[in-house]
Amino acid sequence: MSADGWRKRRWFGLVLTVGFAVLSSRAEAAEKQLRPFAAVTFGSETTFVVAQGATNLAVGVGADILWNIVGIDVDVAHAPGFFESTELVLSSSVTTVTGSVVLTLPRQMTGYSLRPYFVSGGGFMRVRISDALEALLIRATLPTFDIGGGATGFVSERWGLNWDVRYFRGSNREAKGLSIGSEQLSFWRASMAVVLR
Repeated sequence: MSADGWRKRRWFGLVLTVGFAVLSSRAEAAEKQLRPFAAVTFGSETTFVVAQGATNLAVGVGADILWNIVGIDVDVAHAPGFFESTELVLSSSVTTVTGSVVLTLPRQMTGYSLRPYFVSGGGFMRVRISDALEALLIRATLPTFDIGGGATGFVSERWGLNWDVRYFRGSNREAKGLSIGSEQLSFWRASMAVVLR
């Protein structure tokens, strides 16, 4: 197996491990949250020569398990039409899967007010770009890190709202034919979610 393939498997294994931790029966004492969200991506930069990023809508779901101060977050999001449509780019999408560590204020300090948090972790990003003749077809999986923060406020014991801003950066050390240097893509994502616990 190549070094690149091993790195991708390592990141995928990390995300799966974090996901299993969220669902683990040993986490009974922690607070569990499910967050379906809608988001906007912006501020993208890439080395893919046929692509130009644009402000774009994304949808996804997150799952958190929170102890008093520390927690674990799993986040999956999909942004269809991520790159601006041109004569060269007819369709595109970016999918991110990340597992992160969460630092937050203790629940007893915030009650039903907003509970701020900081999040950082890693995973992978799947980039797809197609043209009419598929001569410029791009299918890339990039190891990715994310960093950001947000706040959650609960209306009742069962549900609330969440606001979140994160920065994602995916990169691959190998230079490919349709990339200037190594493959890279970075962008910001701002989201709003309904939170169920």
